[in-house]
Amino acid sequence: MAVHTTRMLLLGAVAMFEPVNGYQIRRELVSWRVDEWANLGPGSIYSGLTTLEKLGQVVRHDVSDDGRPVAVYEITAAGRDELARLLGAGLETVTLFNAVAFHAAFGMLPLISRDAAVRHLEVRIQEIDRSLAEWDPGEGEAAPPHAVHGVRHWLALLREEREWLGATVGRLRAGDFDLAGEPWRWVPPADDPGREMAADRERYLGLLGR
Repeated sequence: MAVHTTRMLLLGAVAMFEPVNGYQIRRELVSWRVDEWANLGPGSIYSGLTTLEKLGQVVRHDVSDDGRPVAVYEITAAGRDELARLLGAGLETVTLFNAVAFHAAFGMLPLISRDAAVRHLEVRIQEIDRSLAEWDPGEGEAAPPHAVHGVRHWLALLREEREWLGATVGRLRAGDFDLAGEPWRWVPPADDPGREMAADRERYLGLLGR
């Protein structure tokens, strides 16, 4: 997986749950099954956080939680700028054979405003239209017939995605989903780890004197 997608996932997880410890980030991302579709393993999560700290995109606080040392992370202004850039690129960029960055970015849609979400997805629709015209092999292509047929399979998937995107933009315009700056209407189940993370966040804020 490209480094920028790893960075987007880590910055997004920190932004969603900050202040948050490394184990919680790992547990959350594993629950997204990123090891399967994004090839992001637990070791990469911890090393990635260290890299983001060196880049000044997250800040690490070492606190004592009931006598136990814990490192918790928060995103910086530079990190938010980078995350916004990565989310925009992930939502807008169309590649024929790999949509991992898009799936990662769409999974963190609540981090951006409704207007921004609509704008990015409308750009993606335009990029799909351009790609369909550019990549259509047509008749008489100088390639083996089975290869041309394989490309047409990918193009068929793009056409299905375009239809899905159109419906998604319609839902966004109608007020569906919970996005940045809006009340959070979705209520997680009682056993959702997010409830525990919310309690931990409040405790960490207290330990940080907030």
